[in-house]
Amino acid sequence: MPDLLLELRSEEIPARMQRRAADDLKKLVTDALVERGFLYEGAKAFATPRRLALHVAGLPPRGQDVREERKGPRVGAPEGAVQGFLKSAGLASLDEATIVTDPKKGEFYVAVIERPGRDTLDVLAEILPQIIRSFPWPKSMRWGKASAQPGALRWVRPLQSIVATFGPETETPDVVPFAVDGIAAGTTTYGHRFLAPEAIEVRRFDDYVQALERAKVVLDVERRKDIILHDARDLAFARGLELVEDEGLLEEVAGLVEWPVVLLGSFDEAFLDIPAEAIRATIRANQKCFVLRQAGTDTLAPAFVLTSNLIASDGGLAITAGNERVVRARLSDAKFFWETDKAIRLEDRLPKLDTIVFHEKLGTQGARVQRIAALARELAPLVGADPDQAERAATLAKADLVTEMVGEFPELQGLMGRKYAALQGEPQSVAAAVEDHYKPVGPSDRVPTDPVAVAVALADKFDTLVGFWSIDEKPTGSKDPYALRRAALGVIRLLIENTVKLSLLRDGYQAAADGHANYGGTANAEGSAGDADAASLLAFFADRLKVYLRDKGARHDLIDAVFALPGQDDLLMVVRRVEALGTFLETDDGKNLLAGYKRAANILRIEEKKDDRAYDAAPDAALAARGEPEERALAEALAAARQTASAAVAAEDFAGAMQALSTLRAPVDAFFERVTVNAEDPALRQNRLALLNALRAATREVADFSRIEG
Repeated sequence: MPDLLLELRSEEIPARMQRRAADDLKKLVTDALVERGFLYEGAKAFATPRRLALHVAGLPPRGQDVREERKGPRVGAPEGAVQGFLKSAGLASLDEATIVTDPKKGEFYVAVIERPGRDTLDVLAEILPQIIRSFPWPKSMRWGKASAQPGALRWVRPLQSIVATFGPETETPDVVPFAVDGIAAGTTTYGHRFLAPEAIEVRRFDDYVQALERAKVVLDVERRKDIILHDARDLAFARGLELVEDEGLLEEVAGLVEWPVVLLGSFDEAFLDIPAEAIRATIRANQKCFVLRQAGTDTLAPAFVLTSNLIASDGGLAITAGNERVVRARLSDAKFFWETDKAIRLEDRLPKLDTIVFHEKLGTQGARVQRIAALARELAPLVGADPDQAERAATLAKADLVTEMVGEFPELQGLMGRKYAALQGEPQSVAAAVEDHYKPVGPSDRVPTDPVAVAVALADKFDTLVGFWSIDEKPTGSKDPYALRRAALGVIRLLIENTVKLSLLRDGYQAAADGHANYGGTANAEGSAGDADAASLLAFFADRLKVYLRDKGARHDLIDAVFALPGQDDLLMVVRRVEALGTFLETDDGKNLLAGYKRAANILRIEEKKDDRAYDAAPDAALAARGEPEERALAEALAAARQTASAAVAAEDFAGAMQALSTLRAPVDAFFERVTVNAEDPALRQNRLALLNALRAATREVADFSRIEG
């Protein structure tokens, strides 16, 4: 089967865009082929700093002939419907259609559309120029004289050449015949711009990869990453050191080079007085280099690994020396920042926060610190933290934002605050909370466990959520500019993974809303708008909890069933109730009781609609005693089970509540087997419907069973 080779070579492709661009190229081309009926065996896209490439294997040489019957309107239909049918089917008149008779629907028109298959080469020549012209670069440019013309090509950087061939492995492939803005597709590409600048003729994908390799270009980014990582490890090992691995940096560096050459540099040991995180951030941000540590320890070594895109004639000495000069200058700056910051206490920096606007509707960072400190003090007893320490940690938590070091390296916020807090003698829990109050940042991030850190982290996230909710800046669709989903997930993980009991509405929403009212925010702390915000935020937490629990295997319908009950704003209790409910529904008793509930609910819905009334009065024990033994047994079982389940729920014994409900299985089964609900005696019928309502009410002690699927 023939293959497609496509290469789009440009002056430069920024590293941050490469992987996405390769994925886009693959999807755009393969989607366009499939849409036209051309299936393929496999496809893989590649990116380097100068080229995008795509290999699509196993394409047919020609598309299949298509025969389609398209049903049209009834005979005698309005003229508009007839004309629409003719246009969509490509018919000149109804004479080209046939009339089909259906015993039920009568006579209607049918068009038989036949299209011969097209050569794949022609189809590629049609779709590839369109894809290139409309390629979704985040940023693009026009260039040269043609840029002044309407519809001129836009590309991430000037497009320099196109390779596009199609054909079987055993034959010389054809060039796909197309051109874009005067750049004609062909078989000529170029390798490394310095190490092998000569033109290369390529035909098939395998030849292409090998030719690039000879021309000092490693096409596959994963292979470039592997070369960098293993060579860096080997260089470190040869010096008795270890590489501090960094997947994000590795991805970025692999996008900067086509022929990776790993070198080792060093810096003055005196710079090791700077915090290790600051050294790493400095070297990473400015030179895209990896740091090293002493083998078997966390102590940094005065050395770094750089990745060159050249094989230098001097073995890389000049390149290494140049990087060492820049690293020395940057570390000198970092040392100055560190020494300057140490001389000023964190609390002395707080007035600067009053000059920084957090959000125009939510006040300054200084006002925010006051809110978080007050809320952290209020939350502290609920999480087992010392209120004074929680308030102190929250007061200092944002002070490092105005330090020299964090101003230069924002990613060190919190971490530098912890170091400065420890240097000025703050208690260990306070210093740790200054760093950890941002956590957890994502689903895989560490969750703080120290009570002081938990209190401050919760306060920070509640303040953010309630504040933006109050000014109607909620997430919409995929847009979440203030990372509110992340904040809500952080609250969920803090509460659940630290087994913290807390009311989202009282201890979270209302307390944070009061803080906004008192310290420069605009959150509505009371009234109908506040109630609406609270309900909306609780629903938002429920959605985030579904995501959190779904990843752990829980059913979303069980979460809905628990949240549907009034007053369910203690997430820890919600999770425990969901877990107990899930376990119960996996048993035969649980499955049968759910089936019985569904049957009862269906009967009630039908009868209540028919009678235009609700059967929500308590069952009459005397009437039940007049009826069948099974309804007497059910009435007694319901009374006992509901009382026991209610007491168990009050004691937070959700497994016990489920056990109480399990006792209803046998009497419910027997009731439906031997008792006629719609009895001729109106009083008995009404009482039996009330019994079914009592069953519905008993299950609501633990969950709203109407929300449970199955």
